[in-house]
Amino acid sequence: MTKILFVCLGNICRSPLAEAIFIHRIAQIGKGDLFEADSCGTSNYHIGSQPDSRTIANARSNGVRINHKARQFSITDFDSFDLILVMDKSNLRNIQSISNKPEHLKKVGLLRSYDENKKAMEVPDPYYGNESDFQEVFNILNFSIENLIRKEFNLSPRAAE
Repeated sequence: MTKILFVCLGNICRSPLAEAIFIHRIAQIGKGDLFEADSCGTSNYHIGSQPDSRTIANARSNGVRINHKARQFSITDFDSFDLILVMDKSNLRNIQSISNKPEHLKKVGLLRSYDENKKAMEVPDPYYGNESDFQEVFNILNFSIENLIRKEFNLSPRAAE
């Protein structure tokens, strides 16, 4: 089983949405038993909280269900996950500063590295934005995750749509 961790700052907007989209896409192609996904934040701001209500509403409007409680990244996550995908460079630096072991650092990257149409390497944080900002983040995550599934795992994420 391949285990993937999505990481942002507070674990209430971007990373739980990425986790939910990944789970949704993998289930659509009947490969849910091959993967496990989780998400977390680099901060301890929202530990134990549900995702932001706007994230939940946005996911629901796009046909994706979120079931998550916020947690903080731990050094043990390096050993627990095969791939750790971060939403922005600041949080990437935070993750990289926790361990200098090459076997840990080779697992870590920016999610948007899977987005060949990217204008930036980062997924913007919609927390202070409006509904359209949350939809923009959904679109970015959805596209990046489709490419992740296709490029990293040689699966067609649109096969069951």
